[in-house]
Amino acid sequence: MTFLLDLACKRGRKLKSKTSVPFFFFILLIHASMSAFPGAGKVSQYVDPFIGTANGGNTFPGAGRPWGMVSVSPHTDLNSPSGYIHGRSWFYGLGQVHLSGTGCSDLGSIIVAVAEGKSQITPDRYKCVLKDEQAHPGYWSGTIVDPSARLEATATTRSTVIRITPAKAGGLTLLIDAGQSLSLIGGGSVKWTSRRELEGFNIGGGFCGEQNRHVVYFAANFSRDADERGTWRDSTVTSDPMASATGEGVGAWVQYRNRQRTPIEIRIGISYVSIANARLNRDTESGGRSFTIIRAAAENAWEESLSRIRVIGGTPRERTIFYTALYHSLIHPNIISDVNGEYPLFGRTGTGKNTTREHYTVFSLWDTYRTLHPLLTLLYPERQSAIVSTMIDMYKESGWLPKWELAANETHMMVGDGAVPVIADTYLKGIRDFDTLLAYEAMRKPGTILGPEGEPSRPGYAEYLNLGYISWNQDTTRAWWVWGPVSTTLEYCFTDWAFSRVAAAMRKADDAREFRRRSTFYKNLFDTTTGFLRPRRSDGRWLTPFDPLQTEGSGNWGGSGGPGYVEGNAWQYSWFVPHDIDGLARLFGEKERCVKKLVECFAENQFTINNEPDISYPYLFTYFQGHEHRTRALIREIMERNFTVGPAGLPGNDDAGTISAWYVFSALGFYPACPASGEYRLGIPLFDQVSISLHKKYYHGATINVRRLDVNNPEGQIYEVTWNGARIGGFAIDHVAIAAGGELLFTVSP
Repeated sequence: MTFLLDLACKRGRKLKSKTSVPFFFFILLIHASMSAFPGAGKVSQYVDPFIGTANGGNTFPGAGRPWGMVSVSPHTDLNSPSGYIHGRSWFYGLGQVHLSGTGCSDLGSIIVAVAEGKSQITPDRYKCVLKDEQAHPGYWSGTIVDPSARLEATATTRSTVIRITPAKAGGLTLLIDAGQSLSLIGGGSVKWTSRRELEGFNIGGGFCGEQNRHVVYFAANFSRDADERGTWRDSTVTSDPMASATGEGVGAWVQYRNRQRTPIEIRIGISYVSIANARLNRDTESGGRSFTIIRAAAENAWEESLSRIRVIGGTPRERTIFYTALYHSLIHPNIISDVNGEYPLFGRTGTGKNTTREHYTVFSLWDTYRTLHPLLTLLYPERQSAIVSTMIDMYKESGWLPKWELAANETHMMVGDGAVPVIADTYLKGIRDFDTLLAYEAMRKPGTILGPEGEPSRPGYAEYLNLGYISWNQDTTRAWWVWGPVSTTLEYCFTDWAFSRVAAAMRKADDAREFRRRSTFYKNLFDTTTGFLRPRRSDGRWLTPFDPLQTEGSGNWGGSGGPGYVEGNAWQYSWFVPHDIDGLARLFGEKERCVKKLVECFAENQFTINNEPDISYPYLFTYFQGHEHRTRALIREIMERNFTVGPAGLPGNDDAGTISAWYVFSALGFYPACPASGEYRLGIPLFDQVSISLHKKYYHGATINVRRLDVNNPEGQIYEVTWNGARIGGFAIDHVAIAAGGELLFTVSP
């Protein structure tokens, strides 16, 4: 707004007439109007990166860019998956790469710390007190005590910039710890190549105890010459200015003596391919640019991405929760390719290169296929297209689609085959600028190729085809035993249905018919007596005794799920048939019995918003005539009770943005309860008005406008939804319709 005020003053001086005064007040009127209009101004101002950094949300407050390779963030808890828990006193340095909202630790490497002396080379010795933190999209800052300094951090897509300003004159030692990460202590290497240049790498991995390994390469540049520098290995510290060190406990140090309060900057390029690429990433993206300019560019990148949705109405608290949820939805999957297009091949078998699009990593597909990828497909189809193309590349490189990929390695975490519904949903919504024939082959393969123990992509699938379900009594000593046979059966049923939809769209009638048949196998696990989907033995007998509330027993650690279930119990899986709710209801004998049990699930607090299999359950009431109002009541209750401002603002683990994406959709008033169905179930918008900008390359429409009109009606509740003026008869809207642009109007009584 400053430029408008300047314009008014300049015009007033130039005209020297009575017209200058009205013009000045006209400008002030515009300014006042814009200030009072919630949809105006920067939407990124509402983002609070500290939301989710407590209460098990496992997010981080550090600086990055949308889908960026790097995320420079403080470590306050070395046992946290993100390295950070809000409120912890100790500061263990700034890591350069992180996971957001995952349940297990990894990454967090190339740690920059500040110490009082060069001998403080372990986290217990270089930790210090952290206070006065601030965080905004693309920027983080904090003050440390003993040694006293102000730290600031910002980032490009592939490089970080850290600025350290001493609080007082005197000595200061900076450390680059290349031996530590947040999971595996795999060691690394450091090497001084000039007075200001340091390079090296860290070996990480061990996600959830798995065997994945990766190398994070770095190239660091210091803004000024140090008085002294060197390296360390284990407990041995050297003062050789051109030293190198390789091993488990390794790092480099620089010491500045008798300096005034002059800032020192460290610019660090990151690569998963090579040191040379790390240096290229740094010099290309941040070379010659000031900290201020880089920070402004990072903030602008977030503003551009977040402003695809603009809201009007709601409280500042609600806007903060909403835009922070959208912010958390734009972190993963993130870019892994370098500025020259190089990236590590899936399985770490070599280096690939693509100069036409970016390559991505962090595919938490068991979580993200439900909400995050449908959100990207609608709002950021250009990103989703590149993400799906990356998945197809992984198939070409390894023979399989990813399951839970991290830094070009398969971790084999979770169950099911989440890649298929992601690709199917994307294809069926019209995003097809990838190799669709190869994508079809990749989706079909795990359902047709059986190895000696099932196969690595779908454990237990041979038995699934033979019995029509995966049995309880399996040999858990085999390499590919099934964690949670009920849960895994249900996941395969949904995956097979999603693939059948693609097969039908591509006129593959035989495949469409066969995989749709398989998608009904869930019926073989339904017990009409108890009304639960429950474990069954290979001879057809039910597993007894049966306790639908049991929460342990299926995995090899406590809390892994009840017998037959993954991270949940029988209640939380008994409606996980998103593709055939009508068929499931018929198994109850009558729909009212099904609804009654669903109501009981919520009444007995068996629904959990931070557990993926049941997060769509509030929307299931829209399938049952006369009960649709329950969806609206539950959505409002869940949003108000489980999401808030402050570090504990998420209801638990964000799962790489999955839970945040649930909130975004629910606040918009429509939700993808069944990915690959091509429809959204209708709830109730949080805001008076929302404007969603559509991508012109992928969608015909320019904008989706969602409005909520509240009306008083003493005679009873009103709920009516119209699309471009025409009333919607059911409680769903088709993606093709909404992507053509228009107005979705909800008329409701309070």
